[in-house]
Amino acid sequence: MDLITKVADSVYLAPRYRRIEKYASQAMQLQEQVLKWLINKAAQTEWGKMHDYASIKDYAGFASHVPIQTYEEVKSWVERARQGEENVLWPGMTRWFAKSSGTTNDKSKFIPVTSDSIQDTHYCGGKDAVALYLHMNSKSRFFTGKSLVLGGSHAPNLATNKSLVGDLSAILIENMPSVGMYLRVPSKQTALMEHFESKMEAIANETIGTNVVSLSGVPSWMLVLIKHILDKTGKHTLEQVWPNLEVFFHGGVAFTPYREQYKQIIKKSDMMYVETYNASEGYFATQNDLSDPAMLLMIDYGIFFEFIPLDEVGKDNPKIVPLWEVELGKNYAMVISTSAGLWRYMIGDTVKFISKDPYKIIITGRTKHFINAFGEELIVDNAEKGLAKACAETGALVLDYSAAPVFMDKHAKCRHQWLIEFAKMPDSLEHFAKVLDDTLKEINSDYEAKRQNDLALQPLEVIVARKNLFHDWLDGKGKLGGQHKIPRLSNTREYIEEMMQLNK
Repeated sequence: MDLITKVADSVYLAPRYRRIEKYASQAMQLQEQVLKWLINKAAQTEWGKMHDYASIKDYAGFASHVPIQTYEEVKSWVERARQGEENVLWPGMTRWFAKSSGTTNDKSKFIPVTSDSIQDTHYCGGKDAVALYLHMNSKSRFFTGKSLVLGGSHAPNLATNKSLVGDLSAILIENMPSVGMYLRVPSKQTALMEHFESKMEAIANETIGTNVVSLSGVPSWMLVLIKHILDKTGKHTLEQVWPNLEVFFHGGVAFTPYREQYKQIIKKSDMMYVETYNASEGYFATQNDLSDPAMLLMIDYGIFFEFIPLDEVGKDNPKIVPLWEVELGKNYAMVISTSAGLWRYMIGDTVKFISKDPYKIIITGRTKHFINAFGEELIVDNAEKGLAKACAETGALVLDYSAAPVFMDKHAKCRHQWLIEFAKMPDSLEHFAKVLDDTLKEINSDYEAKRQNDLALQPLEVIVARKNLFHDWLDGKGKLGGQHKIPRLSNTREYIEEMMQLNK
C-alpha cells in the first residue's frame, strides 16, 4: 500500500468502512434517521408546508401525507425552482439541474441537484466506491496515478438565467474541489466539452502519456474512447498504453454485453471491474465483493428508499414498502426521497434484492423498458442473460441491441424482433437466435408459456445492424456521450422503426 493510500486509509477509509459495516445490523435505524433529517430540513419549504411535514413523526406519517410522484407530477415544482424561486422543494435556491432525456421519449427532464445532494449523496458515493474497492484490493496503488473519468457536458440554460443545466457528471466536475480534480483526467476544460467526438480526441491527447490507474464511466462510451486510443497509439491492449491500470468503475448500463469486449482489449489477469449504481437522481449502490454481482445499497446518504412490487406498478393504490419490509428475489420499482427535493419519486428503475444482511441489489430493468405485448413480461435482466448464453455458445460479441414486438405480420404471426450490432458475428445467426430464444424460455416462464407450440409467439427474429447504427441513431437525436443509452426493450415499435430506417 502506497503512502497516500495509508494516510487516506487512516483518515477516511477505515473509519468509513466501519460505518458501512453497520448497514447489516442497523439498516432500519439508519434509514429512519435519514427520513427524519429530510423531513425536518424541508419542513419550511413550500412542498413541506403543503404536505404538513411539521406534523410527520415517522414513516407511516410520511407515507400518508405524501403521494407517489413521477416526473410529470412534480414537473411544475421543478420548473419554478429552475426559474429561481427559493424554498420550493428544498431549502434555498437550486442552481443546478441535471438534464435527462431518458430513453422513453425525447422530452427532456430536469432533475434538481442541490448543494446538499452533491455533498451528501453524489460525492459520498464516489468516495465510498473507492473505499470499498481499496478494501477489496489491499495491493492497490490507486493514488499513485490518475483516474480517467468520462462524463458529459453542461451549458447555460437558455430558458432562464437563474440556473444551469448539464449532464450530472459535468455538474459534479464543475463543483469539485481542486484536490479532486488533481487526482483525475482529463482537464476540466476538456471534460466539459460538448461535442463527444472532439472530446474523445482531446482526451486521448491529454491522457496517452499519463499514468492512468483507473477508469470511470458508462461501458459503451468508454469502449468507444478506448478503441480510439488504441487506434491512435497503434497498441493492441490498453495495458500497453497504461501499464498500471487496475480498475474500471462502471455504471449506467448493464456490463454483461460488454464484458467479453473488455477482455479483448484489457488482457491483464488482475484487472478489476466494479459496478456502481448512480444516476442524475442520486448515487444508490456500489459493488463491494468482486465475486458477487449484487451491489451494496448505500443507506446512510441523503436518500430514503421505498419499493413498489413490479406487479403493483400502475395501480391506483399500489402496495409500497420501506427498505426493511422488502422480500428477497422479488422485482421492485424503486422510489426515492432525497436531499435534492425529490419526494417519493419513482426513478423508473427496477431492482431485485439478493441479500438483506446487508441489503444488496441487482438492477433488473426499467419500469418502462420491457416487452409485455403478449403477456410475456420480458425484462432487461432476462435479455442480458439470454444474450450472454447465446454469445457463449456461438462465439459472438454483442456491441449494442434493441428489441421490440412485431404485433402481427402479413401472415398474422407475432414475434419479438431483435436488432443487434455485433462486434463479432456468431458462427451461425440461426444458432444464435435459437439459443437466445431457448434461454429466454428457460428463465422466464411467462415467455415460455407464450412460445408454447408457437401459438401466441413465433420464434424470435434477429436482424443484424450495420456498423455504427446505434451510434448514428443517438447522434441524430443529439444524445452522443454522457449518460445517454440505447432503449434495450420497448413495448412499442417507435424506436426500432427509427433504427430500421437507418439500417439500410
